[in-house]
Amino acid sequence: MKNYDVIIVGAGASGLYCAINAGYRGKSVLVIEHSKRVGRKILMSGGGRCNFTNMHNGPKHFISGNAHFCKSALSRFSVQTFVDQVERHDIGYHEKTLGQLFCDDSARKILAMLMTEIEWAGVEVATSTSIENIDKTEQGFKVQTSNGMLSATSVVIATGGLSIPNGGASPFAYNIAKQFDIAVTPLRAALVPFTLPPESLKFLSPLSGVSHFATVTTEDGTAFTEAMLFTHRGLSGPVMLQASSYWNSGEKISINLFPNQDCLEWLKTQRDEKPKSELQSVLSQHMTKRMTQTLLEFWQMSGSNFSGSMGQMNNDKLEEIATQLTDWKIHPGGTEGYRTAEVTLGGIDTNEVSSKTFEAAKVPGLFFIGESLDVTGHLGGHNFQWAWASGFCAAGYV
Repeated sequence: MKNYDVIIVGAGASGLYCAINAGYRGKSVLVIEHSKRVGRKILMSGGGRCNFTNMHNGPKHFISGNAHFCKSALSRFSVQTFVDQVERHDIGYHEKTLGQLFCDDSARKILAMLMTEIEWAGVEVATSTSIENIDKTEQGFKVQTSNGMLSATSVVIATGGLSIPNGGASPFAYNIAKQFDIAVTPLRAALVPFTLPPESLKFLSPLSGVSHFATVTTEDGTAFTEAMLFTHRGLSGPVMLQASSYWNSGEKISINLFPNQDCLEWLKTQRDEKPKSELQSVLSQHMTKRMTQTLLEFWQMSGSNFSGSMGQMNNDKLEEIATQLTDWKIHPGGTEGYRTAEVTLGGIDTNEVSSKTFEAAKVPGLFFIGESLDVTGHLGGHNFQWAWASGFCAAGYV
């Protein structure tokens, strides 16, 4: 039976980064991955270009039952630390909107960097290996794998959540938590597109592929301003993915299609400057003609009450139109679920884990990092930064 200082379960971002830093501390480290390949989610991220961090990363960009839990790790491992590492490996990158950093070429560059560091750190990696059982012993743990029995002083669970099953997701972390009587908060898909009920989809599905800049506000008052995208199933795009993390089943969302200007004043100006133009013609300056026509029909604003020229519309009528354009209440039918969700909301209860070491209070030597924990970042590289930070910090204590 081979013995290691550390066995890390899961070869995603947090697992690999923990392994690298534990290896550099002189620990004997084995990473076990049930899939054939490591880092599958890394390769899929950012449209294949890996949005590996965010320049504006901070605690305010995370959701957790304990808002303070992430502060320690994020303060001990900065965005710049990871960026410096990327630069040392001569990986070209660029900043997109809202501080998001992407590879110039391919996400494979980030994975290659990690695997190079894995080699330098002397870490072993076993793929296509499943774990059948983990038992606590006086010395640490016995780990029964599909390739035989192993032992370790510390075990790190870095298997992520349930999002993107074809990226290697599994409930392994939650099963281990249950085995050791560690609480798990309620789980659901997050950073995920909305679906619409049939009655709404009947009108809006012809807009599939149309994008528009908007502000979306959930019922708890959380608001995001980014691009929205109509799909054949419902509503997507960055702004909808962000809102999904704050939405609960049965609630409505509010969409403002004029996020950066006073819509009512704009309509009044259009009335003054183009009194002979019709409403659809005027709105087509701000949205696509197809989007304008479809929404006016959906809102039942294409009938006789809204026909005629802009010059014939009084202030009350313009106010009614402006309200619809800036506070469009829509009732999602649900979300597309884990199949397309970028992350899992909820996870290992942070009250069960040290924010400094990531060790489980009830089980000395057992660590949980990354997405397996009840720490969920906003869209735009924040979840990767959490993976790097939690992996780095846990590596100092395994």
